[in-house]
Amino acid sequence: MRILPRSFLLLLLLLLVCFFKNGVQAQNLINNTCKILAKGDQNIKYGFCATSLQAAPASQCATLRGLGIINFRLIRYNVTDTRCRIKYLLREKKALDPYVKACLGDCLELYSDAIPDIKQAMKDYNAKRFVEANLKVSAVMDAVTTCEDGFKERKGVRSPLTKRNDDAFSLSAMLLSLMNMIQAGSAV
Repeated sequence: MRILPRSFLLLLLLLLVCFFKNGVQAQNLINNTCKILAKGDQNIKYGFCATSLQAAPASQCATLRGLGIINFRLIRYNVTDTRCRIKYLLREKKALDPYVKACLGDCLELYSDAIPDIKQAMKDYNAKRFVEANLKVSAVMDAVTTCEDGFKERKGVRSPLTKRNDDAFSLSAMLLSLMNMIQAGSAV
């Protein structure tokens, strides 16, 4: 059995301490950021915020600005996946109520428009054009709200997209608040 040199073991120990310290700092950044966001906006729930951001592997070494990029990706994935889900529901073999089918068609259009909006918002964010990014993210929030509200216009109709719409809305609310923090130069 080969014994490793003491200098190698010390280097390995130092690296482990650094990784652990960075992981703890990232965890603190996410927790503190989510606490501030949830406190400042009733549309943001701490648990949803922390769980969403922590799920992204890159979050463990992210800065506040990096959390914004992660948040953008989460919204984009949600919007893109929901659009695919709507297409699937419209193609399903079972007969859909004509009203539900019409609502899903409207949602498909809204989500289709939201995809380029969130992509452009991310470009604006990266270029520090926060006003433009804010407008596009707000448009995504309006789209998911309009989608959900369409189902509510007829009594007894339940939206098959409620959870997805709620998640997209919450992620967008998180991002708007996060951009406001970044613009204000808030330290977490």
